[in-house]
Amino acid sequence: MTESALRLRGLRKTFPKVIAVAGVDLDVARGEVFGLLGPNGAGKTTTLEVIEGLTEADAGEIEILGLTWARNGREIRSRIGVQLQSTSLFNKITPREALDLYGSYYPRRRSTEELLKLVQLEEKADAYHITLSGGQQQRLALAMALVNDPELVFLDEPTTGLDPQARRGLWDVVRRMKAEGRTVVLTTHYMDEAEALCDRLAIMDHGKVIATGTPASLIAELAIPSVVELTFEGNAPDPAAFEAALGLRVEPRADLWEIPTPDPKTLLPRLLEAAEAAAVPFQQVHIRRATLEDVFLHRTGRSLRE
Repeated sequence: MTESALRLRGLRKTFPKVIAVAGVDLDVARGEVFGLLGPNGAGKTTTLEVIEGLTEADAGEIEILGLTWARNGREIRSRIGVQLQSTSLFNKITPREALDLYGSYYPRRRSTEELLKLVQLEEKADAYHITLSGGQQQRLALAMALVNDPELVFLDEPTTGLDPQARRGLWDVVRRMKAEGRTVVLTTHYMDEAEALCDRLAIMDHGKVIATGTPASLIAELAIPSVVELTFEGNAPDPAAFEAALGLRVEPRADLWEIPTPDPKTLLPRLLEAAEAAAVPFQQVHIRRATLEDVFLHRTGRSLRE
């Protein structure tokens, strides 16, 4: 049996008029990348903040690397790394100075030069923080989370607001952490990020975990390997007449309709006939494989980013 890096039982946290975390149970194995997936407001960040010791839980048990905050707080802090959604630094501190400063707080640390190379900031090592791009600032924040050579790393929506190239750069760093044997727990509301990085994940909604598993197993549970999309020039019209002609459920999404199907080859001729019968003014037909977005829509009825 794989040793646990993180174990949660009955975790709860309530704020005035809001139940942020409503009884979460989780197990994260050592050496895996584990994702918390869900829309804004699902409870992902609060769950991480409680685990990291930044917010006190109202109820529940937290075990980190076999330790608890009540008995082993100092040791836990020396063995975990944390990247928050945003990191505030002095405008005129440089990446080299920031890593030297934060590294001085720990008895065990990785060298500044090693970290600068890891996150590809060698050329910006002596540039003021205020001059760094958003992606470079995120990479510096990630390097700071790794300064104490942690066994368990928490990343809270590390790629939000970054351009595609910067996102992929951070993905590479996460993959390197896994290759080094570290455990990574990250939150995201990007389905492609979760599929690309996570060995396993938990989908959260309204403070609860509604599903756990590998990305592939969660998608397979839908039993709809494909989704046919009809796109429109403007907002998608009411699909009622088309549904009646086709005899299948249609999900309207902004400027498109989605029709889940296990057999797109058989569906397509029927779909085109129904579209002609109902005079549907669609622009294109597109077939794609089912994704985690479909898993979330199926289980909650809303989008990951709503």
